[in-house]
Amino acid sequence: MLIGSYSTSLVVISLCVAILASYTALDLAGRIATAKGRAVYLWITGGAVAMGVGIWSMHFIGMLALRLPFALGFEVGITLLSLLIAVLSSGFALWLVSQPRLPAWQLAFGALVMGAGIASMHYTGMAAMRMTPGIDYDPALFGASLLIAVVASGAALWIAFNLRRNTPYVRLARGGAAVVMGVAIVGMHYTGMAAARFADDSFCGAALTGLSGKGLDNLVLVTSLAVLVIALLTSVLDARLEARTAVLADSLTLANQELTHLALHDMLTGLPNRTLLADRIQQGIQAVHERGGCFALMFIDLDGFKPVNDAFGHHLGDQLLREVGLRLREDLRSQDTLARIGGDEFVLLVQLTQPDDAMGLAERQVGLINRTFTVAEHQLQISASIGSPCSRATVATPRSC
Repeated sequence: MLIGSYSTSLVVISLCVAILASYTALDLAGRIATAKGRAVYLWITGGAVAMGVGIWSMHFIGMLALRLPFALGFEVGITLLSLLIAVLSSGFALWLVSQPRLPAWQLAFGALVMGAGIASMHYTGMAAMRMTPGIDYDPALFGASLLIAVVASGAALWIAFNLRRNTPYVRLARGGAAVVMGVAIVGMHYTGMAAARFADDSFCGAALTGLSGKGLDNLVLVTSLAVLVIALLTSVLDARLEARTAVLADSLTLANQELTHLALHDMLTGLPNRTLLADRIQQGIQAVHERGGCFALMFIDLDGFKPVNDAFGHHLGDQLLREVGLRLREDLRSQDTLARIGGDEFVLLVQLTQPDDAMGLAERQVGLINRTFTVAEHQLQISASIGSPCSRATVATPRSC
């Protein structure tokens, strides 16, 4: 029985490739989770290729790390089949973690499918060497490699699903998870390699017609790193672009909200203006027709405001108007509307159960205005006149009640 050895440098490189492939997979899972429409399938397809190439190249470099007393080679067709298995398994994994939920039974099924895929990739790749006589496998180590593949796949799926969202320190968490996943993948590979038994008179048939020769490990390494780095950079740059787009969209939404607010509210007091008041009146009329009851419009005209304005200036007068608006709202409900329609004129729209309720509300509003206002350390006294029509359910337009 031949006993092989391993190139330490290639073993370390295979571990690094596995970790990079794992991190790329976790990052791509995050992109897929935020993608919409056809972009989801594009990310899954591209991610499957990148992740599959990464895992397969780790496996291939790991096989090249094996040192035996004869030349090794790999049949092209079977080698490409092992790569296809890796890509399909990766695509299935990325699709699975893109689902809204991942119940336990689905996680277990996914672990079995992905684990079987990774194990199939490995042993198909081993078969690509076309050994004569064929490779024998130690049953215990063979079973252990399958178990590691399934458990590692389940852990990878669970980690990828739970690290999809961009939360604080998510990249650090993905980095730590990638190390764990990379070690698990490498552990499965080298356990499978340890299970292989080569006879003393073994001969690699693919060494003559397949992929072989010095520099093959460098070619595989450079190609796989290029694919992984391009995929990772694409994911990171797209995430940054999406974040900037989201910021711009939020800014635009906020600007539109501010413009809408300015169009419907008085700039001085922040109260609804004529436009918004007219809309609320139409809503009030409709509510009266549908549910009965009545609403009242109270026209409030401040008395004594002009002398204050003349004596202390417009700046203090503006402050007084703001204080009036704040005080009048003290006695109102959330569904009531207090609007400023110009100068020292306000309009109050209230839903009433009985028309007589308007009188009590008007008296309370007058009482609020009659109280002394303190503005810029000045004690100011004004009053108000209030007129109030209302609308009953039996009429189409407001009339006096």
